[in-house]
Amino acid sequence: MLPSSASVLAATAGAVRLLARENAYTSLRDLPRLLRHPVWRAGREDSGHGLGVLLVPGFCAGPVSLALAHRWLRARGFTPRNADIGFDVGCTGELVDRLEEQLAEHVRDTGGRVVLLGHSRGGGLARLAAARRPDLVRGLIMLGSPVVDPLGAHPVVLGAARLLTRLSAAGLPGLLTADCLTGRCRDDNVAGLAAPLSPDVPALSVFSRRDAIVPWPSSLDPSASHAEVRSTHLGLPVDPDVYSAIEPVLTAWAGDGVERDLAQVG
Repeated sequence: MLPSSASVLAATAGAVRLLARENAYTSLRDLPRLLRHPVWRAGREDSGHGLGVLLVPGFCAGPVSLALAHRWLRARGFTPRNADIGFDVGCTGELVDRLEEQLAEHVRDTGGRVVLLGHSRGGGLARLAAARRPDLVRGLIMLGSPVVDPLGAHPVVLGAARLLTRLSAAGLPGLLTADCLTGRCRDDNVAGLAAPLSPDVPALSVFSRRDAIVPWPSSLDPSASHAEVRSTHLGLPVDPDVYSAIEPVLTAWAGDGVERDLAQVG
């Protein structure tokens, strides 16, 4: 049975108000500040050494949400690719399976292990993929990702997720299922997020105490280093402080990869 029109309207209205508030703040402050900031304008074109980066968008987002990150990475010599997971509204287990396939493809295309960079739920999906296939991952970056408590997001977001499970139960394909929130899929993925990452997979989790969607303690992955910024949740992909935090990490990972490749050739 499809959800009632009243429940759809209520969930939609709540989500719109929350996202509008975050988007207004982001548009007025973070985006102009990024485009003027030295971290956007400066940077060596060869610092990435061709290192592959797989970009994973957040819940109800798509490639456009990480478009600036894609552009910034390419300008510095990395090889970014957008994860093909649509708007990140599908079953968690199925999305991680797709990420693993795309991760392997990007490794074949670039000739070496790649970085996973995910925002919000995308960071959690990236972490699950990194834990499953550490042999394919050079490093992991999570932006405002609820990895400690994946169901601890804002009630409006959880309401939207529950609405999607009801639509899925009514027969609409490609959406979250009830199993993702309360069943075995949820249990398996919570366990996967809690499992330590391989020592061969360095990780960085970026968080903000101003995040109104994901409570910041949920981003404090014990297997990762942490970097705090002053951003909204939606503003993380366009906050210059985020780029300032991830740039030295990415550059170091790219340089380490070159050194290993040279050692293998030698």
